[in-house]
Parts: sequence; C-alpha cells; structure tokens
Amino acid sequence: MSKAFTKETDSDDDEDSGALPPLPPGSKNYMTPAGYARLRDELLNLIDNERPRIVEIVHWAASNGDRSENGDYLYGKKRLREIDRRIRFLTKRLDVAEVVDPSAHYGSDQIYFGATVTYANSKGEERTITIKGIDEVDHLAAEVSWIAPIARALLKAREGDEVQLMTPGGLETLEVVEVRYPKPN
Repeated sequence: MSKAFTKETDSDDDEDSGALPPLPPGSKNYMTPAGYARLRDELLNLIDNERPRIVEIVHWAASNGDRSENGDYLYGKKRLREIDRRIRFLTKRLDVAEVVDPSAHYGSDQIYFGATVTYANSKGEERTITIKGIDEVDHLAAEVSWIAPIARALLKAREGDEVQLMTPGGLETLEVVEVRYPKPN
C-alpha cells in the first residue's frame, strides 16, 4: 500500500503540542510579562533558527536519493511537523494572551493574579506558591495556574483570611499568612 494514503500517527491537534491544558471556555489567557516574553522568544527561535536548520537537513537528505530508508529525511520531516504544530500552538496562545503585570498590586495584602502567597493548613504546615498563567507555570518552582483549585480558593482573600479548599481527602481550611508581589520596575 502506498504511504500516500495512510494516516499519519502524529496528531494535528494544536492543543496537544504544548503539553498544556486547554484554556477553559470563555476565559482569558492571563500571563505575566516575563511569561509572555519567554513564549514569544520560544516562538521566534522556532521560526528563525530551529525550523530553517531542519529544513536544510531535510533538503540535504532528500537530495541523497531513496527517501523511504533515509533516516535523516524521515526524522527531519517528523521534526518539521512537530515544530510547525508548536508554532501554531504558540501563535494561537500568544494571540489571545492578556498580559497582566503583578507589580501593579505591590504592597497589597489581597491575592490577585501574580501573587506569591504563603498559607498554612490546619496542621500548621506552611507552603508558598506563586499564581501564574496556564502557559508559564513551573511546578518545580512552586508555581500554580490561576485556574488551579488552590489558586481559585485563594484569589481575592487577604492576609489573615481563612479559605476552604476541597481536596480528595475532604474539605481543608487554609489560612493566608503572607501575600507578596514583585516590585515595580
């Protein structure tokens, strides 16, 4: 059977390419200025550097003859599809991004997007998280998306407030210990 009529195994779904959750329907894609800049830099690097380099490799590999057993050609074409999918994904996400500068709330004790919050659970254990956009979260740096249950529970609360969070183990009470924002530039 000719390969021309077989279905590609790679998904063309742009939302899957970013390994990020889809935006909730009707919500905005909030981002910090740093997160927006990081995604924009990734997009520009893909367009200006990565894609042209892979196109050159594929062109060279195609000129070598038989493409059906040419690993450079096959891998290069697959990598080009991945790059193009990521470019489409980033373009869509950046087009609908709403950049919010958390430093505008500097000095406030109320929790908004971009806040770094220290809270204590009922056992007295303290944790610190930073509320960021879906596309810029780094879980290893204790950052959570603004749509995460913990962030939704904390938003609009103030230092000293107690909030309720539904967890798999049941309802948990959290006390807001401290709220910080970055200093304005």
